[in-house]
Amino acid sequence: MASSVLFFFLLVSLLSNSEARRLVESDQSQPLAFQYHNGPLLNGKISVNLIWYGKFKASQRAIVSDFISSLASSSKPAVAQPSVATWWKGIEKYYHLGKKPSSLSLSLGEQILDENYSLGKSFTSKQIVQLATKGAQKYAVNVVLTAADVSVEGFCSSRCGIHGSAMGSTKRSKFAYIWVGNSETQCPGQCAWPFHQPIYGPQNPPLVAPNNDVGLDGMVTNLASFLAGTATNPFGNGYYQGPKEAPLEAATACPGIYGKGAYPGYTGNLLVDTTTGASYNANGVSGRKYLLPSLFDPATSSCSTLV
Repeated sequence: MASSVLFFFLLVSLLSNSEARRLVESDQSQPLAFQYHNGPLLNGKISVNLIWYGKFKASQRAIVSDFISSLASSSKPAVAQPSVATWWKGIEKYYHLGKKPSSLSLSLGEQILDENYSLGKSFTSKQIVQLATKGAQKYAVNVVLTAADVSVEGFCSSRCGIHGSAMGSTKRSKFAYIWVGNSETQCPGQCAWPFHQPIYGPQNPPLVAPNNDVGLDGMVTNLASFLAGTATNPFGNGYYQGPKEAPLEAATACPGIYGKGAYPGYTGNLLVDTTTGASYNANGVSGRKYLLPSLFDPATSSCSTLV
């Protein structure tokens, strides 16, 4: 999952721009061995509950909540194209591959604030699950978002976030959860790229963050990736490539690709806001703009971009 992001930076550190471009072009000519492992996908009407751990401004919370609201295709007034909803339609392709096609509809659920750091400012992966259980577990995905001053086991050193599943409070069924950390002060060069100078590789100027918040815009990009993985591989036996312990999923199979012409160290061709200079590839509700990862297209066995 998140390990593919760090692998991407290591790859960049070992290659020049021209070498990286040739490598990616070579890889793209070979179809990825993306497989379905016979498990269930996330389906039905699902609420995305946001659990805010630590101090976040209301304006920061709005960046993420507006992103979740943007996933629905029925948002009014109409959102300019390319949109977050159009990006999410790429996930629908996975739901029409099996013998019994299904569907998924996401909506913004409850928002839980834990501003008093109930577990302290440093905790383990098991405690992420403990936080995730604070949200409703039936027909839901619980998203834990940790503030910039919170240290989580493995954060920055091996991952920018995770998605997984755990037994619900009734012990009768599993529920899906996601954790993403705010990397603005801890490791923006790893988990908030391309809105910050990368730690490794070519030191191209960072892009202007579409919501003027490096940490939160980076969180949205990572959250989008984990939502895609949660939908198509919620319990570890859905769609993925490679070993189960470190799978490449719908978004992580396309690391660092945000627009056409991308190669390691270069995001690809993006849209640019003429007023702010911010780079983006998807429009959302409330006039929001976001930078979302490319999705692996199971129909073409390639990474599909919005722009």
